[in-house]
Amino acid sequence: MPAQSVRLPFTSPHTEAVWGVKWTATESVVSVSADGSIRQWSSDNGTPHPADVNKPPPHTLGLISLSVSPDGQRVLYNSLEGTTAMMDLSNGEIVGKFESYVRTGEGAEPSWSVSLNPKGETYASSGSSGNVTIHSSQPNNFGERLSTLTSGRTKFGMCCSHSPDGSRVALSSESGQIFIFDLETGSLGATYTSHAMAVRTMSWSWDNGYLLSGSDDKRLILHDVRAPTKAAGGAAATFTGHSSWVLSSDISPDGRLALSGSADKTIKVWDIAARAAVSTISETGEVWSLSWRPKPSEHGKGAGFVSGGEDGVVRWRRVL
Repeated sequence: MPAQSVRLPFTSPHTEAVWGVKWTATESVVSVSADGSIRQWSSDNGTPHPADVNKPPPHTLGLISLSVSPDGQRVLYNSLEGTTAMMDLSNGEIVGKFESYVRTGEGAEPSWSVSLNPKGETYASSGSSGNVTIHSSQPNNFGERLSTLTSGRTKFGMCCSHSPDGSRVALSSESGQIFIFDLETGSLGATYTSHAMAVRTMSWSWDNGYLLSGSDDKRLILHDVRAPTKAAGGAAATFTGHSSWVLSSDISPDGRLALSGSADKTIKVWDIAARAAVSTISETGEVWSLSWRPKPSEHGKGAGFVSGGEDGVVRWRRVL
């Protein structure tokens, strides 16, 4: 069980805060920033990935949401005003772009959070309506609105996230509620009311059975979503210890450990079974994004993760 986290000897700065970071299946790391840039890094040495030489110019506004395909070949990202783009990570080329803020029909709204369906054909977005919109992720009609999943509430949709098998999508709200939709039927499968304030981050377990959420109420809550019901409102486990908002989270591939990053300028590593923090790492600023390495180390060493935050630096760490 980890007792500490050791930072690997390289860092990679943006000029402003890093608002999203993902460690991909191809052993690169992708980050998006308030400076409007998206960058790709080689995980073995922290240098820009070869494909990063063709990266698009910085967006005029900050990039706030990031989602990567399971094979590590594509990345979906979104800007503050709602420009959604898909990039081919192998060559840095933009293969799809959609300006969601252009009012083209009933129910259209600017996207805030975006999530690529692991099955690859669609992506989800959330925004001010409190609903989830399903869009095409295909190059010939990228961004086309295909359907709307209605939560029945009008609170701002803070975060949307697909389950790893692509069968469900979760939506969190500024009022603390979490909604889980079945994508095959388009129906609302569960509503969780276990948070008291805005839920800024959600992470699925890799076996699709659990959903970890982090909130402005300073708590992380683990929900058992294997048999959701509309009446469900409680928690399988609650993790407390942060002194300010929880901004980011992730669950390790083996399901044993969880990560959380907070406005209190710390990262916590949690033993899920023990319901306890086994490590607390101090940072120089708010921790806006975290991502576990998606596969074990080739040399059998401890698990690794990457973080990004207020200081604009992407950091790789290994857990001992």
